[in-house]
Amino acid sequence: MTVTSPQYKVIGTRPVRPDGIDKVTGRAIYGADVKLPGMLHGKVLRSPHAHARILSIDASAARALPGVRAVVTGNDMPAIGDKIADSGESVVNLRYVSNNLLAREKVLYYGHAVAAVAADNVHIAEDALRLIKVEYEVLPHVIDGRAAMTAGAPILLPELRTDELGKQGDAPTNVAAHIRHQRGDLAQGFAEADVIVERTFHTATVHQGYIEPQTATVLWNEDDTLHIWCSTQGAFYVQEQVAELLQMPTSRIVVTPTEIGGGFGGKINVYLEPVAALLSRKTGHRPVKMTMTRAEVLAGTGPTSGSYIRVKMGAGRDGALTAAEAELLYEAGAYPGSPVDSGCGGIFAPYKLENVQVDGYDVVVNRPKSAAYRAPGGTNAIFASESVVDELAEKLGLDPSPFAYRMPCAKATAGPMGPVYNRIGYVETLEAAAATHITRRR
Repeated sequence: MTVTSPQYKVIGTRPVRPDGIDKVTGRAIYGADVKLPGMLHGKVLRSPHAHARILSIDASAARALPGVRAVVTGNDMPAIGDKIADSGESVVNLRYVSNNLLAREKVLYYGHAVAAVAADNVHIAEDALRLIKVEYEVLPHVIDGRAAMTAGAPILLPELRTDELGKQGDAPTNVAAHIRHQRGDLAQGFAEADVIVERTFHTATVHQGYIEPQTATVLWNEDDTLHIWCSTQGAFYVQEQVAELLQMPTSRIVVTPTEIGGGFGGKINVYLEPVAALLSRKTGHRPVKMTMTRAEVLAGTGPTSGSYIRVKMGAGRDGALTAAEAELLYEAGAYPGSPVDSGCGGIFAPYKLENVQVDGYDVVVNRPKSAAYRAPGGTNAIFASESVVDELAEKLGLDPSPFAYRMPCAKATAGPMGPVYNRIGYVETLEAAAATHITRRR
């Protein structure tokens, strides 16, 4: 039987980009380009404190400013109970999402939204923000995940209890969850190792850095339907989140995604859309446009989690791994939901391990709530494990590429999380990469 190469219709060709002409000619409509008759402009008042109790908000002077059409605070948001919803790259608690849009009892990070104004133009809206008087009781804050886990650390969410390996804790904490994957005898595995390497890695909070800031224009129609124009990576996620947060049927919400000037995971969650909707309703159903500045993007939207990762791995002189252990602490920001579970699943995923244990901690700190960022949770974890693998190879006097052939997962191998892998082509990929490297060197 002769096997012929498939004739692909797209792979290997240079297809014309369907959006190319509009973009190079300037006809493409981005979020900031949306203009509607009677459109107002909205701005958000943000907290100057990392952690503080809100004692009072007086917006009377702002409402009296000529050109101001509406002011909203957290009290204008519908009361949302604990409900878990899909947000594209992760799941979220809608009560926390609502509190993140407009703070109620407390602000939990510098930049936390407190109130919003709609006015005839953006300059009047900015002037109105300066007239809103917020009385705060400043509280101790913690922005480092390790410090947040210590006894006596400031508690961000008094109701939060640790989900400890599936069991609920009974004391206030900043640790939202502790997960563990384990198999075999870790102590025995390290006792059998000829070489052991243990290292700790710290990665800082990093923002996605898209060129276009968040922007949304919302019209709450007289028939109680919503039309949203926004820069987003997921129009249906916007529709679903806004419906839940404003307690509306999804059938009454239309989302029109505009061209997007980058996102990389950071434009899945909603930040402006529900707030602009409330302002639109309060102004007598006029469209309201809200666009963040670069400073607002960095202060008020979700970056990737900062992390602390400890990796310990042992190998025999032949290069076979005997044991691997990891601890991953991910900073979730002000509300639970870091991608630590993805980090735990990926950190040793390529390797066949009989003795392994991975512990992950989802920790809240006084920073903006984390969001997806290019394979969320995976890159920093795999950087840590691969760095240790390289050092093991160096200590054993082995080339890292052939060294990897002694321990890769293959078909019917159980990963650290438990599921058995189907064929994943890992060995073939390593062989192809090594062959390419040798050919290029020649």
